[in-house]
Parts: sequence; structure tokens; C-alpha cells
Amino acid sequence: MASLGDLERSIMDQLWSSADPMTATALRDRLADGPDADAGRELAVTTVLTVLSRLEKKGLVARSRTSRPHQYRAVSSREAHTVSLMNEVLGQAPDRDAVLSRFVGSMSEEDASLLREILRGRG
Repeated sequence: MASLGDLERSIMDQLWSSADPMTATALRDRLADGPDADAGRELAVTTVLTVLSRLEKKGLVARSRTSRPHQYRAVSSREAHTVSLMNEVLGQAPDRDAVLSRFVGSMSEEDASLLREILRGRG
């Protein structure tokens, strides 16, 4: 699973934060009104549709074809996507022990404490 580009991430953020599927026009409007909006650049609906098509090919977005305009939704949660990315990176590491050790060693005390709680709950 590839990481997301800036516009892909912005679109996925909108889909992840929405309880309902969204059209490309609604996504474009939300992106234009958002805090990351580029005041000098207007985003075309066709650009959003192109990115949605790429996200659909990556398996991150599903399109409802029952109505026009089509509506899009995230296939899985933001958390599930993050877990997939972490597993992909870890799976490519030649020395998993070293990577995990370094990762845990770089955690804040709060995150390390949370991880210990989670691991205790698994036992």
C-alpha cells in the first residue's frame, strides 16, 4: 500500500471525517473551505475525480454507482489504513527486532505507557 500524496490525504481526511458518502463536488467544496485551502488556486472537480479514481484503484475508496453524481466513501477507517502502512513498512525491514526496538525506544513516555497497557490487555 503506497503512502498518500497531499491531495489524496486531504480527500481521505474528508472522507474519514464524514459519516456519509460524499460527491466529488462536495469534497471540492470542503477542501476549498478547509484550513489547508490554497487561496490562489481553485481546485477543479475533475481533479478531485481523478484523485478519487486513483484512490479507488488503490482500494481506499468505494464508489456508489446507484446514483448520479457518484458518491464516494472510505473503504476502511483512518486507523486501519495507518495499521496497514505500519505493517507494510515493518514487513519490508530486514531486522524486525531492531526496527521495533528503535521504534519503541523513540516513543514518548505517554505512548510507551499506552503501549504497555495495550499489551497487558492482550495477555
